[in-house]
Amino acid sequence: MNWQEVCEDKKLQQLPFKIELNKWGQIVMSPAKVIHSFYQGRIQTLLESFLTTGIVMPELVIETRDGVKVADVVWVSDERADIILDETAASIAPEICIEVKSGSNTLDEMLEKKDWYFKVGAEEVWICDKKGDIYFYNHDSSIKYSLRVPDFPTQIKRNRNLQNGQ
Repeated sequence: MNWQEVCEDKKLQQLPFKIELNKWGQIVMSPAKVIHSFYQGRIQTLLESFLTTGIVMPELVIETRDGVKVADVVWVSDERADIILDETAASIAPEICIEVKSGSNTLDEMLEKKDWYFKVGAEEVWICDKKGDIYFYNHDSSIKYSLRVPDFPTQIKRNRNLQNGQ
């Protein structure tokens, strides 16, 4: 199965799960909990407050050599957006791809996804764990903070107050 077929299948459009494809075209589903959505939304809001150019998007579909992956939140430059906005699945990764770890993911799976995003053009990959701690990576290794968004917090707090950028 390819991504276009997934998008056109009426039965799959109503599923309450995030869907990805592995390299064999098999559907992989990841159920999400409320806290996953909370971190995803908070990260998107914070990114939009820190960056004045490009586009922040949730749940972006990215074509990799390991199948179609869905990054929880991304930031894509205007130049890359011009390439991918009309595609069914992004042929090049956004500059920043962010994954929020859920109970159905292992850290090894997240790190493998990180590597696939880098192979298709990501410059940074961030992983948010279940406690809201954010880990930043570039092509070479982990980094203490984002090089593109150096003031982004290293932890997303669970309160609803967005003061102090957290």
